[in-house]
Amino acid sequence: MTLPAPAHVPESDEVHSVRRALRSPRILHTEVLAALVVALALIPEAISFSIIAGVDPRVGLFASFTMAVTVAILGGRPAMISAATGAVALVVAPVMREHGFDHLIATVLLGGLLQILMAVGGVAKLMRFIPRSVMVGFVNALAILILVAQFPHLIDVPWLVYPMVAFGLVVIVLLPRLTTVVPAPLVAIVILTAITVVAALDVPDVGDEGELPSSLPALFTPDVPLTFETLRIIAPYAFAMALVGIMESLMTAKLVDDITDTHSDKTRETWGQGVANIVTGLFGGMGGCAMIGQTMINVKVSGARTRISTFLAGVFLLILVVGFGDVVATIPMAALVAVMIMVAVGSFDWHSVAPSTLRRMPRSETLVMVTTVVVVVATENLAIGVVVGVLVASVMFARRVAHFTQVIVVARPDEDTRVYKVVGELFFASSNDLVHQFDYAGDPRHVVIDLSDSHIWDASSVAALDAIETKYAAKGKKVTIEGLNEASRSRHERLAGRLPVGP
Repeated sequence: MTLPAPAHVPESDEVHSVRRALRSPRILHTEVLAALVVALALIPEAISFSIIAGVDPRVGLFASFTMAVTVAILGGRPAMISAATGAVALVVAPVMREHGFDHLIATVLLGGLLQILMAVGGVAKLMRFIPRSVMVGFVNALAILILVAQFPHLIDVPWLVYPMVAFGLVVIVLLPRLTTVVPAPLVAIVILTAITVVAALDVPDVGDEGELPSSLPALFTPDVPLTFETLRIIAPYAFAMALVGIMESLMTAKLVDDITDTHSDKTRETWGQGVANIVTGLFGGMGGCAMIGQTMINVKVSGARTRISTFLAGVFLLILVVGFGDVVATIPMAALVAVMIMVAVGSFDWHSVAPSTLRRMPRSETLVMVTTVVVVVATENLAIGVVVGVLVASVMFARRVAHFTQVIVVARPDEDTRVYKVVGELFFASSNDLVHQFDYAGDPRHVVIDLSDSHIWDASSVAALDAIETKYAAKGKKVTIEGLNEASRSRHERLAGRLPVGP
């Protein structure tokens, strides 16, 4: 998978794309039908996430509506779907369990505010430090989690579920070869629902997942005291929610950038997520972030590209659960399972695990990818997996670069002088071994260390040079350091002799 970084798409281009979609029946048709498929797929997931968070199903459904509509307007990544998510549900569940619904909503509001502050602080720029191998592992782990999430709907169920899932997969795979006028997932859902209703099949349906709401969301103010004690209770969870939400949203945005070969405004997406969570909290929602599975349905499966699909996904979701709840409740879970299985298969980067790729890829890159996948799948938390993956990648990079630093003995200009040339970058990983590469006992009275082909990056390197001078001085020998570039000289002069030197 290649992750291009094309030029930024101006806001005027985004507006133009929406206007072009509104004026083009073909594009608008794609956006509308994509939104309908996403809305149908959101319903059982939002209910499931509500159960994880320990709240009523309407809390997750209303959160999905407000998140999608708000992010469609304020977010920085067109066509990306944001709603109630499992990651956020896991973070806020302890607050609901231990302190109640009002504290949960207060947590969501504070989490949204923290995301806005993080956006102002430039946290979105940290995305540049996420290597490709972590991104690939993130995508593969996501696909595995989506697939594993379907297992409960395939275990201990009536036997009719299996042929229905198989039929749905056949429709989704083969129909695009005949026509793309209507999204194949929508056709599979409609056909399987019709068969279930007409034949009165006794199979699990959306209605079995939880009760759907019958009224519109209303403004809600959490009844919590505005005290330091309240802040002490909700702040850790709000901070965790803000971090998880931002990380998943920005990773999803980066993935959509790659699929659509466009660039998104990550800072705008960050504060857009924050505002969306505040709006969601004000309407009694459980909070959320970008949903990768639904985003893949929208962008990769259905071909949507504008904010229209995101906005309509939220609108359709509200209309379906409030106005057509009885009809939606009859949709067999087998149809939605088939859709999500194809999303998982399509999301997985099969090229990354091909034998030919593994033979060519450096082992360190493969290790980072596998580590990310294992941690994400084990914790069921994409954010933790990404952090661990980045840490492993950083360690592997530091280890690899450290071996590039060499100390070379140059021809002696006279009997009393020996010249050493250091080649490579000096930083904490490479400078640790620097002290052991000199002949303190055998060298003459004057030692020259030439750093013209090196660079001092940190205090560890300066401390190592101080240690070398100390060791030579203990034997009555003098060290001259030369060839420093301007940045290295400035750092060396500022720190030399002022750092503790080990034995």
